[in-house]
Amino acid sequence: MRMENELELTKKRLMELAKRSERRGIPVESDFLTPAEQLELTRMRLGAQVFDGGYPEAERRCAVFLPWDGCEWESRVVCLELVPANEKFAETLTYRDYLGALMALGIKRETTGDIVIDGKKAYLFCLDSIAPYISDQLNEVRRTRIKVRPCEAGNVVAAPEPRVSSVTVQSPRLDALVAAVYKLSRGEAQKLFEKELVLVNSLPARSPSMAAKAGDIISVRGYGRFAFDGESGETRKGRVRATVRVY
Repeated sequence: MRMENELELTKKRLMELAKRSERRGIPVESDFLTPAEQLELTRMRLGAQVFDGGYPEAERRCAVFLPWDGCEWESRVVCLELVPANEKFAETLTYRDYLGALMALGIKRETTGDIVIDGKKAYLFCLDSIAPYISDQLNEVRRTRIKVRPCEAGNVVAAPEPRVSSVTVQSPRLDALVAAVYKLSRGEAQKLFEKELVLVNSLPARSPSMAAKAGDIISVRGYGRFAFDGESGETRKGRVRATVRVY
């Protein structure tokens, strides 16, 4: 319910931005939107718009409302390279490590986009308004000292192809699939649903007992996402073999 209320507030804010663009005759860009928010925006049909995440494969993107199709606009998204001050002693950091360090600085999540990890360094996409603050204040992630510097988005390596895998579940319920893919207990998986951390096709999962359909994209915050390609057979004990593509 909380996520649905937040989505409604976001939709109202996006409508206001679209009206501002039309009224003033200028491009107007939103903060970063989640995949679910982007999907809702496309359904709203608010006129000419494009999405800008800083690089082609971006998941989190800003919406740019245009007064007319083909209107020129300037991106507010910049790319920052986060590199260890001393690579020899640097830890192997995760997405959650980088995100946690950013949130500890009091930065609002909607001002930052994707975090792309490449070995012991990472690329952060953010709004140009917050980039100087991050460059100045973000000097440590977990116990690793880092340096932050602007870079070209072309330096970012595209995400690797998903890993095709087969999992065995009692049924293609969402909680069963999440538990199998990320090697969690059923109880641990259900807690993720209770905390509203699971999205199906960019929308909040309404129930952990809902059966996945072939082609569904299941995203689990803090873990990643996977595509459910459907059932591929049964075991001798009657359990379901499911094919998934893990990103």
